[in-house]
Amino acid sequence: MKKICFVGGGNMASAMLAGLRKKHPTLACHIIEPFADAREKLAAMTPDVTLYPAADRDAISGADAVVLAVKPQVLGQVCGELLPLLDGELIVSIAAGIRINTLTRWLGGHSRIVRAMPNTPALIGQGVTGVFAPAELAATDLATATVLLQSTGVVISVDHEDMIDAVTAVSGSGPAYVFHWIESMLTAAEDAGFNAADASTLVFGTLKGATALAEASDVSPGVLRERVTSKGGTTAAALAVLNERDVAGAILHAVRAAKNRGVELGDLLDRE
Repeated sequence: MKKICFVGGGNMASAMLAGLRKKHPTLACHIIEPFADAREKLAAMTPDVTLYPAADRDAISGADAVVLAVKPQVLGQVCGELLPLLDGELIVSIAAGIRINTLTRWLGGHSRIVRAMPNTPALIGQGVTGVFAPAELAATDLATATVLLQSTGVVISVDHEDMIDAVTAVSGSGPAYVFHWIESMLTAAEDAGFNAADASTLVFGTLKGATALAEASDVSPGVLRERVTSKGGTTAAALAVLNERDVAGAILHAVRAAKNRGVELGDLLDRE
């Protein structure tokens, strides 16, 4: 890749930009960002980035990919501004809920589009991104999008566009579920008598260690759970409460709710 254009310079674009700079130091990065304070932040982070206050053909011309990194609610308007400037460039959208056929309509029939859903750990290079490309799209375009998205972590490709809503529900929204668990565990640790600092050490250390063990193990998390749980012991007492409250069922329904909301948003925005 030689040139990338971001439309929108928020957190996710900044994360991708930082990752790209590390892996592709000679890459020309152009960003269209209407807000002056955001442009100042980007300029301070990467002085050699080229910034534009509005859609500009110079920003797009010759780009290997144009990344749509604005909020879904304003993407229709943004596409209208980009429409007269595009000349067949590859579009990579990271906007939640916006389907490719909607983007194609907003962009006057432009169909060279890849849809992706990253998550916020991309900010520290540990993101997970799901990507979908229509079957008729050139393999080289998917490869370009994948290299771009790998700048912030790992990438998985899905075969059907509706699976992007599932990606959103599992990994896109997933960090919030984990943060909720962390909040709850910190509260429980302090309730058990620990000060805030020691509670953080215990909770974050447990989360990191258990995750690393599960990733490194050749057995399932269920087996690992059983190995920790002695009959009639402390862990069994705690798990009995979680099972009684159907925490597993609540997580299942939460992910389904997030997926269904993604579908609803897609339907709503498709009518605009």
